[in-house]
Amino acid sequence: MNLTRRGLMVLAGSAATLSAMPLLAQDKGTIGIAMPTKSSSRWISDGNSMVEAFAAAGYAADLQYAEDDIPTQLNQIENMITSGVKALVIAAIDGTTLSNALENAAAAGIKIIAYDRLIRDSGAVDYYATFDNFKVGVQQATSLVEGLRARFPDVKPWNIELFGGSPDDNNAFFFYNGAMSVLQPMIDAGDIAVPSGQMGMDVVGTLRWDGAVAQARMDNLLSSNYGDKTLHGALSPYDGLSIGILSSVKGVGYGSGDLAMPIVTGQDCEIPSVKSIIAGEQYSSIFKDTRELARVTVGMVDAVLAGGEPEINDTTTYDNGVKVVPSYLLEPTPVDASNWEAVLVGSGYYTADQLA
Repeated sequence: MNLTRRGLMVLAGSAATLSAMPLLAQDKGTIGIAMPTKSSSRWISDGNSMVEAFAAAGYAADLQYAEDDIPTQLNQIENMITSGVKALVIAAIDGTTLSNALENAAAAGIKIIAYDRLIRDSGAVDYYATFDNFKVGVQQATSLVEGLRARFPDVKPWNIELFGGSPDDNNAFFFYNGAMSVLQPMIDAGDIAVPSGQMGMDVVGTLRWDGAVAQARMDNLLSSNYGDKTLHGALSPYDGLSIGILSSVKGVGYGSGDLAMPIVTGQDCEIPSVKSIIAGEQYSSIFKDTRELARVTVGMVDAVLAGGEPEINDTTTYDNGVKVVPSYLLEPTPVDASNWEAVLVGSGYYTADQLA
């Protein structure tokens, strides 16, 4: 397969070709895009959206996936720097491990955009494109409480368990803190209980956002704390964890007979979770339109490389330990059984057939 044909296949969105091969060369140069993994469909969607958007803006794109291996991602970024990319767009696996490479990039005049995950401990990061991650957590907790009220109106306190994202992902703390801004007052008031007592990101974090780890932890929580209690809900910050949590609770009989399914939240509206919402199992997710995030990111890169100032709307929130990184925050959208079709199919993000 020659390069031109492969470039066209990438433009068509084939995930099989989104690897180390740059897109068809464009006049404005090549942009390096470092994504964490293909194990989550949302990162594949992010990659596809950015490749297409950069091509439309006149850039080639070198898209790399590191499969959640930190040394692999570091090596990919170093190779992009050596190859002379004009800018780097990085969704870091561990945002604390890239400082030396990014200093080299900055010294070479390469602009650096942190994509959806803040890169920490580096003054070389120019801008950050993401969603309002604290609001994501608020929306998850709000949905959890709404579901508890609807499904268990005569129960108090509601018994829930808390799950956090990967502790090496800065976003995980924003998600958790946003959620706890809603849940902690209700815990303090006695409306919500956490029978395991497990709270705080140092305890509830799930390394690498691994659904199998979440499932195993929920297995342990249920066997240790729910012999004479009923689980009413679980705060899950990501669909991949939600599926694992749901597998655990279904394994001990929730969702069958008189044992109602607990309210389980999520994020990213991945297809298995949307189907689960439609089936009445997972209660909700948070939609983050990767097409819009790609559009904002490409706009940032294009403006910076043209010597201008990119559009930003936050200059105070994201301190990476060295500097406050100028950011653009997009709005997330809660999705549940009442609006999944309007939001996801109506916007063209999915087709009805994909969710059937």
